[in-house]
Amino acid sequence: MPTILTINSGSSSVKASLFDIDGTRRDYSYGHLRDPQAGFDQLLQELSGHAPDIVGHRFVHGGETEDAARLVDATERERLQHIIHLAPLHLPGNLMGVDLCSKHFDVPQVACFDTAFHATMPPLAKRLPIPQELGLRRFGFHGLNYAYVASRLPDMLGEAAHGKIVVAHLGSGASLCMLDKLRSIDTTMGYTPAGGIVMGTRSGDLDPGVMLELAKRYDSVQLGDIVFHKMGLLALSNGESSEMADLLASPGEQARFAVDYFCHQTRAAIGSLAAKAGGIDALVFTGGIGEHSAQIRQTICAPLDFLGIALDQAANWAGSARIESKGNKPVLIIPADEEAMIKELCLPFGR
Repeated sequence: MPTILTINSGSSSVKASLFDIDGTRRDYSYGHLRDPQAGFDQLLQELSGHAPDIVGHRFVHGGETEDAARLVDATERERLQHIIHLAPLHLPGNLMGVDLCSKHFDVPQVACFDTAFHATMPPLAKRLPIPQELGLRRFGFHGLNYAYVASRLPDMLGEAAHGKIVVAHLGSGASLCMLDKLRSIDTTMGYTPAGGIVMGTRSGDLDPGVMLELAKRYDSVQLGDIVFHKMGLLALSNGESSEMADLLASPGEQARFAVDYFCHQTRAAIGSLAAKAGGIDALVFTGGIGEHSAQIRQTICAPLDFLGIALDQAANWAGSARIESKGNKPVLIIPADEEAMIKELCLPFGR
């Protein structure tokens, strides 16, 4: 196996993993950066001469391509530049990772797309109720982690892994996906990563009339800033925090309201996906909040006994891999690992 360096670069953080030829793995994380260049400088120092054979990058949006991964040559780099408007919070950082790595590593660079996993969604899930000639549709996101979760399910559930499974990827960005036969058939995010359920600083789905009203009050730059940075949990808590851990620790009434709102919307999304698919066979929690907050998992699942979902409190608070109570449908915790999926997608590009 070639040595593969995976990069997940954003506007204020850099995460990386080095999968070495001997099978070892080293993880690196640099957060709250004013200048992501500083994160790359630290990464290069810590790599200390371990040069990769391939560099794989997480790309939140791949546009219309259904390829799970593509070699980033000059043509592909230009194509990605032209779709920044589809994910303006993420794609500039993703592209910056490519550009910075190209200065230090003379090796193939591979873009791995979150949107590609949802290419299997049927037309009922892809179509938006707007004139088709506008050329806009639902894409879906967090696909690299959904693909990773799907790869883990057969070992954890056996044949039941091929049933109807809701995966809740809950973090500062959050979405849910319905899997059937380990493929995406529906998801909550749509044309951009701003849709779906409420998130740290993003509202999720809104009445179009709200956006029309806001467009009267703000220019496009101001409105973009509000949509991506000033809504969601931050707004619901009256500016206290966009971080779930902070809100859970806060005694404030608005913080509690923001938490309850998040759980209410997530629970509704589970029910909606189950209704559209004709039932649910298992539920999976993943992502930073989904993996680490027993309180959030409990609050979300408390009213879901009508779906056959109930938690074993001891297992839930211990963060066990299986947390359902006896006699109920499987509820799993699977830690997110986009890096492992990026590594797998990079293997065919090895020299």
